[in-house]
Amino acid sequence: MAMKPFYVRELSVYPVGRRRVLLLATAVLASLVANFETTLATILPLLMDDLRMSLTEYGQIAALSVLVGGISAGFGGILSDRWGRVTILVPTLTVTAACNFLLATVDSVAELFWIRCLMLFIEGAGITITASLVRDFSPRMGRAQAFGFWTWGPVGASFLASFIAGFTLPLFGNAWQSQAIIMGVVSLTMCAIIIWKIAEPSAALRAQVVEAEQAIQAEEGAAHGRLRELFKHPHLWAHVLGNTGWQVLYWTFAIFGQTILTGAFGMDPAAANRVVALGIVLNALTVVAVGRMSDRTRLRKPFVAVGTVLTALLLVYLISLVGPGVPAAQVTVVYALLYLFMGIAYVPWMANFSENAEDVDPRLQGSALGIWGMVVRVMIVVMLVVSPMVVEASGWRTWLIVGLAGQVVFLASMAAFKGRWSNATAPRPTADSPGRTP
Repeated sequence: MAMKPFYVRELSVYPVGRRRVLLLATAVLASLVANFETTLATILPLLMDDLRMSLTEYGQIAALSVLVGGISAGFGGILSDRWGRVTILVPTLTVTAACNFLLATVDSVAELFWIRCLMLFIEGAGITITASLVRDFSPRMGRAQAFGFWTWGPVGASFLASFIAGFTLPLFGNAWQSQAIIMGVVSLTMCAIIIWKIAEPSAALRAQVVEAEQAIQAEEGAAHGRLRELFKHPHLWAHVLGNTGWQVLYWTFAIFGQTILTGAFGMDPAAANRVVALGIVLNALTVVAVGRMSDRTRLRKPFVAVGTVLTALLLVYLISLVGPGVPAAQVTVVYALLYLFMGIAYVPWMANFSENAEDVDPRLQGSALGIWGMVVRVMIVVMLVVSPMVVEASGWRTWLIVGLAGQVVFLASMAAFKGRWSNATAPRPTADSPGRTP
C-alpha cells in the first residue's frame, strides 16, 4: 500500500454530529480559498492600464486559461477518486496561493497569460474536489443544504476580495501588485487552517450511500469504480449537458452582469455594482433556504423546475425592457429576482445530480463532478469568445435570448433526470425496507 502524504487523515467511520459539520465547514472554506486565490476582477482595471492590455486581449487570456482549468477539473475529479480528495486538494490550494506572489511580478501580457494558465490549471482540480468532499460528508437528507453552503465559496470569495481591495488599495498607492501579495498571504493562512482540520473518508467509506447519520447502506465492491460506467447512462449526460445550458445565463451575469446594466440600461458603474451585490446576497440566502426545504421534503425536481420556469419567464420580461429610459428601481427588482430564481433551481439540481451519479456508482462522485466541471468550463470559453461578437453585432438583447435558450434546454433535459416529482409517488415501505421496525 502506498504511503499517504503527511497531511492526509483518512476516516474509517462515517463522521456524525459536530465532527461532520466541522468537516463540511472545512470543505466550504476550501471552496472559498480556491475561488479567492484566483480572483482578478478587483484589480483588472489597474492591471489592464499598467500592462496596456485591451479588453479583447484579456478576453482571449481568460478564455484560454479557463479552458486549461476545464481540462484540469476533469482529470482532478478522476484522480481524487483514485488517490483521495485531500491528497490532491491541499497541494492545489497551496501552490495556487503561492502563484499570487509570482503574479505580482508580471510586467507583460505574455507573462500574465502563462501565469493565469498555471493558476487556473491548478484551481480547476481544487474546486471539483471541494464539491466531492461536500458529497462525502453530506447524507442525502441534508445534501441540498450542504451544496447551498458550498456555493458560498465563489460568492464569499468575491466579497472578500472586494472588501480587502476597498480598504487596502489606497494604503499602497492603488498598486495592483499589493492585492496579489495580500491574496497570497491570506490564502496561505487559510490553507494552514484547512491542512490542520481537513480529513477525508477512506475509499471503502466513499463507496457507501448515506441516507442519514443514523442509517448507512454499505455497497460491496472494489475500492475504485470504473469510469466508463458513467458514460453508459443517458440521464447523467442529460444532467451535464442540460445544466451547461443553464450555466450560460449564470456565467453571463457572473462575468458581464455590471456591463449589461451599464451598456443595455444606461446605469452608472457604481449603481450597477450595487444591483449585482444585492442579487448575490439574495442568491446566497436563497440557496441555503431552498436547500433546506428540498432536504426536508426529500424532493429535488420540483424545485429545479419551478426555479427554471420562473427564471425563464422573468428573463423574457428583462429582454423586453432592454433599452434606455427604464427606471433603475424596476431593473434592480428584475435583476435581483433573477438571481433569486436561479438560486431556487441550482442547489436542488446539484443534489439531484449527485444522487443520480451516486446511484450509478458512489465511488465515482469525483469523476462525475469533474466531467461536469470540465464541460461547463468549455462552455465558458466559447461564451468568452462568442458573446462579445454577438453583442457588438446586435446588442445585449440577442445574447440574453441565447441565455433564455439555455434555460429552455435545461428544462427539457429534466425529463431524463431520476427522482420523484412528489412525495405521493414515494415507494411504500415493506417488511424488508431499511428502517422499518418488525
